[in-house]
Amino acid sequence: MSVSGHPEGYVDPEEVPIPDVSGLITEDDTPVDNVYSEKQMRLLTEPLYASWTPPDGRPFFLAANVGVFARPSNDALVPDVFLSLDTAPKTPLHLKQNRSYFVWEHGKPPDVVVEVVSNREGDELTRKLRGYERMRVVHYVVYDPERQLSDLELCRFELQGGVLVAAEGPLRLPSLDLGLTRWPGTFEQQDSRWLRWCRLDGTIIPTGAERASTAEERASTAEERASTAEARAARLEAKLRELGLDPETT
Repeated sequence: MSVSGHPEGYVDPEEVPIPDVSGLITEDDTPVDNVYSEKQMRLLTEPLYASWTPPDGRPFFLAANVGVFARPSNDALVPDVFLSLDTAPKTPLHLKQNRSYFVWEHGKPPDVVVEVVSNREGDELTRKLRGYERMRVVHYVVYDPERQLSDLELCRFELQGGVLVAAEGPLRLPSLDLGLTRWPGTFEQQDSRWLRWCRLDGTIIPTGAERASTAEERASTAEERASTAEARAARLEAKLRELGLDPETT
């Protein structure tokens, strides 16, 4: 944190002139490179919108494959996923000035950036690392399930003194009861090893479908218990009648 109490890299939007973004390339329609990456990105966005409320109801901006501009030039970085707290997408979304994440508009860089390695050409541990460092991203995570860039499946970095420094252990954000963890399981009928958001205790934050499934299971269990109790009561009533006793008065 800085002396003013704002996170490192914070820029007061009221003190920054609004640049002209009409000439910026905010999207180039380049498709996602593979099915796994597409699903992994969705698994890192949908659960937070479906099942997570930040403490005190703080707003957040969470997106996949959206350009992040630190300055009004066409040198944006495009994280696979980013999370920025205490800000939200500006509306209406269809306007060009609202279709990307402009640091000068939101007053801060993203708090967390996640890159999913698809091949050895993404420069996640070199060019992008330095780019997010200059942008003052606080937490940078590189998920490399095939270990194409190093011997590590998961690399994470924290901003310390303006430098993204390699950190050990899982990512945890105590102020938000939020973290990241690796999870072997099934998502959209595909069994694999995934990177997922979790609580500080490691509990996975569920997707909307997972929440619905859990609710159905609980309802079914409750119904089964009620049915079992009703059957037991019926058997007891029958037994009492066999003994010549009135269940209503016994």
